[in-house]
Amino acid sequence: MEGDSVTLNSGVQTNQQDRVRWYFNDTRIAQINRDQSKICTDVQCNEDTERFRDRLKLDHQTGSLTIMNITNTDSGVYKLKISSGSSDSEKTFNVTVHGVSAAERDEVKRKEGESVTLYTGVMNNTNYVMTWYFNDTLIAEITGDQSKICTDVQCKERFRDRLKLDHQTGSLTIMNTRNTDSGEYKLLIII
Repeated sequence: MEGDSVTLNSGVQTNQQDRVRWYFNDTRIAQINRDQSKICTDVQCNEDTERFRDRLKLDHQTGSLTIMNITNTDSGVYKLKISSGSSDSEKTFNVTVHGVSAAERDEVKRKEGESVTLYTGVMNNTNYVMTWYFNDTLIAEITGDQSKICTDVQCKERFRDRLKLDHQTGSLTIMNTRNTDSGEYKLLIII
């Protein structure tokens, strides 16, 4: 989805004999030279290309490439070429980025201390799995008639006793909001 990050895994551990090159639609966007003396991404690899400006991260150990804050225009074919001594290998990744329409993205503004309810717009069915995320961290989940709120420590600290789920609709209420509650909340419904 637009705004997410995606990691294209090389599936290998590189060493100093390897040369790793990433291409997007046949344009080089990232590279690690054999001795790792030259590591470049986007702007450094292609002087006039700023397509991914400050949105690429290259893992020096594996050669995996992470694209942050992806957009629809990042959809396409990504190729990884690894040269290791006398052998070359190539991997191809087809990335499709789906946009979030204005109807799917609501902006809610509240003052600190107020409550806010994020509505799903559906009636929950026992066959549905509904998961709520805050900045890509799972914070609540309804599976059938079972529900969980904040299963990890970080979430329990941040939202301590301030989240409430409506089991009929799956809507999420955040009580006594704080400035640190600002961010992106996503609802995933699996039918």
